[in-house]
Amino acid sequence: MKLITKMITIAGLAAALVSCSDKIAKNADFKYLVDEFADLKIMRYQVPGWNELTLQQKEYIYHLAEAAKYGRDIIWMQNCKYNLEIRKVLENILENYDGDKTSEDWKGFETYAKRVFFSNGIHHHYAEDKFFPECPQEYFQSLMAAVGDEAKSAELLPVIYDPAIFPARKDMHAADIVAASAVNFYENVSRAEVEALYAAMADPDDKTPVSYGLNSRVVKGEDGKVYEEVYKVGGLYGAALEKICEHLAKAAEVAENETQKAYIADLIAYYQTGDLKLWDTYNIQWVNDTLGTVDFVNGFVEDYNDPLGRKATYEGLVNFKDIEASRRAELISDNAQWFEDNSPVDSRFKKEEVKGVTAKVINVAVLAGDCYPAAPIGINLPNADWIRREHGSKSVTIANLTSAYTMAAQESPVSMLSEFAWNEDEIEMEKKYGALTNDLHTDLHECLGHGSGKLLPETSPNALGEFSSTLEETRADLFGLYYLADPKLVELGILPDMEAYKAQYTSYIRNGMFTQFTRVALGKKNMEAHMQNRKLIADWCYEKGLADNVIEKKVREGKTYFVVNDPEALRGLFGELLAEVQRIKSEGDYAAGKALVQKYAVDIDYDLHKEVLERYSALGLKPYGGFLNPEIVPVMKKGEVVDYEIVYQDNYLDQMLQYGKKYSTL
Repeated sequence: MKLITKMITIAGLAAALVSCSDKIAKNADFKYLVDEFADLKIMRYQVPGWNELTLQQKEYIYHLAEAAKYGRDIIWMQNCKYNLEIRKVLENILENYDGDKTSEDWKGFETYAKRVFFSNGIHHHYAEDKFFPECPQEYFQSLMAAVGDEAKSAELLPVIYDPAIFPARKDMHAADIVAASAVNFYENVSRAEVEALYAAMADPDDKTPVSYGLNSRVVKGEDGKVYEEVYKVGGLYGAALEKICEHLAKAAEVAENETQKAYIADLIAYYQTGDLKLWDTYNIQWVNDTLGTVDFVNGFVEDYNDPLGRKATYEGLVNFKDIEASRRAELISDNAQWFEDNSPVDSRFKKEEVKGVTAKVINVAVLAGDCYPAAPIGINLPNADWIRREHGSKSVTIANLTSAYTMAAQESPVSMLSEFAWNEDEIEMEKKYGALTNDLHTDLHECLGHGSGKLLPETSPNALGEFSSTLEETRADLFGLYYLADPKLVELGILPDMEAYKAQYTSYIRNGMFTQFTRVALGKKNMEAHMQNRKLIADWCYEKGLADNVIEKKVREGKTYFVVNDPEALRGLFGELLAEVQRIKSEGDYAAGKALVQKYAVDIDYDLHKEVLERYSALGLKPYGGFLNPEIVPVMKKGEVVDYEIVYQDNYLDQMLQYGKKYSTL
């Protein structure tokens, strides 16, 4: 009966799916694309529905947003121990240098500064290798001298310019991936020492383990002892966490309900003590709060940047629900048990009872930490496997960011589709179904993919080590891809017909095998977890489907294309690989996971890489995008706040310098 009461018409669903875009489209004068440099574009996003919120909700969002932004210095420090000092030098030069700002050297310096701000450090935010200024070292030194920072040049300029110093934020090919990585999670320790530290902490019989090491830095002291420096008030990053707690406390005073007040109190207590049990308590209460309109993420959450897949970076994101557009996500979450039961994986690895899977479409009001400027378009949390198993998870698709990407692309006169699609049929299929199936794949990935399956009782959640992030993203993507072609989605009214899924299959294979490598420098390896997952899936399916020509490599006029000939057979391959990746995760089969990643996910064919870079370069597009935040400004009347106004910013460097002044704590 629940299924029947939740059913809505195709037309009604279509209206819900585009509700955010419709609201935004009314402001035809709004310009989304505001800056472009290097391989990056900077966009703005709108916040539809803001004026429908109550004053209390706006105030709640305001203080949550301030709390999120006060963690900015933390992510800079986590990415590399020199990042924050380098950022402050860049800020000093940009604000105080009064020399010639028309020269090519100055332009090269300014581009470098913009890149550093975008990446929250000196390493590429996605590829993870160090990038360098497009101006001579001597010129950079002269700028530092001109603003009184010359004393720092002997220490910082080698870090900035020397390719041998901190060459990669995360180096997964070194003999010791801990010692070789620039991330500031470890100091003077080896991989073996770190693993021994946590092996001694963990209780293999604990069915509800804390996330050991999530919120700490591992250091070896002069006495040779290895210990943790915990992130907490009064400890590491204490000054930033103190400001975060201050605004969280103010947010709690105007929260929508008592549940929100309770878990904010737990979050504050966690920041004050560093106690990971309190982090779990917070997450359990947070995941069970499904009544509030306003929601947020604030904490040390994702472990993608850690070579050992254990330590988390700081991130913040504040949002509120798009009620109309959430209908699709709610339909999916309401049927989570059906999807779990009918998954192609071994029954031993399925959840007998899917608990607490909730999904919604949101609009963000602020991005912070590891979500700023580059941001996710979907989120599924919490990450602890046992909390997912016993309490469920929250999944969101971020409507106003996906809309901003679409609208910014429309401001460009060229597109990748016309260059890399095989024929007009592919182009028309993408235009007809692409936006819908992209959003739906995100929904399925976040809501069901990450929330599906279970570990065997004896399997450690850290069993897959450095390959865990890539394999987890692979698992979630495969779950979404497999179910995109299921008649159940048409039955639910989520897809209009059984042709729609083919658009996503074609674009996914094209991207995974070929076009995504516009984001990687020629000759480099494929290192980012999400890119690795897409390559792994596409290359594995291409190899396994060769005999039946499921995916065909075609060449026309010297240009390469990848064409899906048999989408139904491709779905079968997705299901086969999903079953294997779930087995690897459930059993903690490190060797099999490592073999999959190393064979299919890392090495890029040089000739294909060269070709895609040349073809893409001719289009003049930027492969990466990030966002400016709007400002939430209190409106005063007779000394009291009577409203909070959204003010859209349009200057990238101005916002970066403003944040450097206002939110600097470390």
